[in-house]
Amino acid sequence: MSAASEKLDDWLNKEAVTEDDITAFPLTALAATLDREDNGATVPPLWHWLYFLPAAPMSEVGADGHPKRGGFLPPVPLPRRMWAGGRLTFHAPLKVGERATRTSTIANIEDKTGRSGRLVFVTVQHTIEAGGELKIEEEHDIVYRDAPQEGARPQQPQLAPQAETWRRTIDTDAVLLFRYSALTFNGHRIHYDYPYVTQIEGYPGLVVHGPLIATLLADLVRREQPDATLQSFAFRALRPTFAGQPFTVCGQPSADGKTIELWAKDHEGYLTMRATATLA
Repeated sequence: MSAASEKLDDWLNKEAVTEDDITAFPLTALAATLDREDNGATVPPLWHWLYFLPAAPMSEVGADGHPKRGGFLPPVPLPRRMWAGGRLTFHAPLKVGERATRTSTIANIEDKTGRSGRLVFVTVQHTIEAGGELKIEEEHDIVYRDAPQEGARPQQPQLAPQAETWRRTIDTDAVLLFRYSALTFNGHRIHYDYPYVTQIEGYPGLVVHGPLIATLLADLVRREQPDATLQSFAFRALRPTFAGQPFTVCGQPSADGKTIELWAKDHEGYLTMRATATLA
């Protein structure tokens, strides 16, 4: 193990506790952003990402728009940071008016070398409680990557499955990305700063938020089966999606209807995210 990796391991088991009030407006605003009309008294699956938001002072914001590293998250010395995936179990819905507590723990740090260079994966475990009741358990995977290497061969994209029972096409533009960034207090410049994302991070355009795509996959289940209760949800980001072109969220229920395979594909038909939803 390198000295850098050993230093990162000092962050293992680091814990942070955050409290927040579950208020109605973020739910109303996200419903409007997703073209929904439901403004209920409970927080839909994955919409809890509207709460427990880090509010770093501007003096503590890094060049990429995120809070500087080395606080709760380890100081990984790599320039590109992405939400790689996650696994969630829903025990009970959060309710508007509750005060909730989230306990976060650095559960794993993995240092690898891949085709594109060094990769560091950080897994954060979250538990959310309110009124003495466990509401949500979550594992959140973050990947840190090297800057793009000149002349590096891009990874071959994978075509998405062709047969789905459910599908919905989403138009992407800078306004959608701005709204979601604002609702999640996400200053990451890849979602709104075109010169930065193209010239510094080397992407061809503004990047659609991985959590937004995951939220739209879970939302597809709610649209198709509005009376169902989501028990668990797991997702993995496979390829960036860029603003300016539509993408499609798709679903295929199992024979018994309890498990739903979900995926997102870009306008060229390439797979960008996979997910699995389990119903109670």
